[in-house]
Amino acid sequence: MQGSGKDIVIGVDAGTSVIKSIAFDLTGRQIASACVPNRYETGPEGAVFQPLEETWTACAGTLHALGDKVPDLARRTAALAITAQGDGTWLVGKDDKPVDDGWLWLDSRAAPTVKKLRARPEDRARFEATGTGLNSCQMGTQLAHMEATTPEKLAATEVALHCKDWLYLKLTGERVADPSEAVFTFGNFRTAAYDDAVIEALGLTKYRRLLPEIVDGTETFHPLSGEAATATGLLAGTPVVLGFVDVICTALGAGIYSAGADAGCSIIGSTGVHMRAVAQEDVVLNGEATGYVMMLPIPGKVAQLQSNMAATLNIDWLLALAADLASDLGVEVTPADLVSRLDGWLDAAAPGQMIYQPYISEAGERGPFVNNAARAGFSGLNSSHRFPDLARAVVEGLGLAARDCYGAMGPLPGEVRLTGGAARSPALRAIMAAAIGAPIRRSGREEAGAAGAAMMAAVAIGAQETMDACVEQWVVPLLGEAEPPDPQLRRVYDRLFPAYQSLRHAAEPVWSVLSEFNEVKDA
Repeated sequence: MQGSGKDIVIGVDAGTSVIKSIAFDLTGRQIASACVPNRYETGPEGAVFQPLEETWTACAGTLHALGDKVPDLARRTAALAITAQGDGTWLVGKDDKPVDDGWLWLDSRAAPTVKKLRARPEDRARFEATGTGLNSCQMGTQLAHMEATTPEKLAATEVALHCKDWLYLKLTGERVADPSEAVFTFGNFRTAAYDDAVIEALGLTKYRRLLPEIVDGTETFHPLSGEAATATGLLAGTPVVLGFVDVICTALGAGIYSAGADAGCSIIGSTGVHMRAVAQEDVVLNGEATGYVMMLPIPGKVAQLQSNMAATLNIDWLLALAADLASDLGVEVTPADLVSRLDGWLDAAAPGQMIYQPYISEAGERGPFVNNAARAGFSGLNSSHRFPDLARAVVEGLGLAARDCYGAMGPLPGEVRLTGGAARSPALRAIMAAAIGAPIRRSGREEAGAAGAAMMAAVAIGAQETMDACVEQWVVPLLGEAEPPDPQLRRVYDRLFPAYQSLRHAAEPVWSVLSEFNEVKDA
């Protein structure tokens, strides 16, 4: 790109609640960013959805806003790459028009169908091919549920997309999917292609026609259409790259992979995602048939991961509880106002006083076990405990949940690269390091998802020769110093961890009774 005047790569990260467009130079330095809220709606039976056209309008709006911040952005843009929230189902019909609102990964309507599919003898073979346990987040189970409940929607559908695929369609006019989501849902991670036996195990053989062509964004791109150029303010013909799913792009930007490192990567955001980059032949599949295996944009490498439904959502709940109590006493404070106090509370409390199960999501849990009835709870609470003790137990629960997830994928990693908003907390990092038993390195990359997508674009257009070279320039310099686990704190969590696992197994009958009770109450 030298001498062309095109010195910017844009990464777009379309999250569940916020869409961001970030401009990077070709060495990975962030230049400017723009973001807009992305709303979603809820409905009966666990429905969580977004209007497709509104999501596209919001995405285009961020690119226009970025152009207001970066001089001559359109002329200087060498490529644009898109990543977005994972799982979910976005149905498109004739003339590329939406058939329905997009079902999100938070949607739990398919939970009854998940139970039926997981009970089928074919499910283990499906898991062995995809490396991915079934849950209600996924397109496969959502399509199967639609087939059973609203088949007329599938009859009107020409292609089933994920969020980033829909945005790519609006940017380029191309109906395609990336290897990460297409393969873990409908394919085989050893071949990086669709697998007819997997599709049959989901009961979707007659809907095979809905699955789009798979393209690798490090090798293939399409030009920005004239209509999209008008909507975004960029130049028609600008190369557009379909990035991998947001969790993979975030991991790539945060340091899941660097040559020679035995590293894991944890994203501590609303959800908790814990993953490792491994060779395809080194994948460890657990007996419970849970987790994900996702292709990486690195030849021969995949990401094996386990994902907690809720990570900082547990902290959000606790801080909201405190804010509500303060409000009742006439003190107006928001949960955001209390975030700065969290480290003080964590440091004020002794470790290991109780065990907290961090399953606060109304959708239950998906990693390293799948149970839509799973719920959060404290064990060991007594009258001497105060708010700082509860706060510490909640964060310790996140650390023990991370260890539970890593343990389901084989040996614990030698080092963990940490990203997400909560990674700013020194006390949380210390707890995570001791719970996992590995040094923590915080990624200084604030917008890792957009950066990962932009890295793919940099390789695709030849601005970076290989992904290894791109990682060395874009990622490694932003990794902080290793923070080793405190030996005494590590011994505390080594003792607590077996009890943590025993507690979640023992709680399953209780969760089941509570779920049945609430179903009757809500009927």
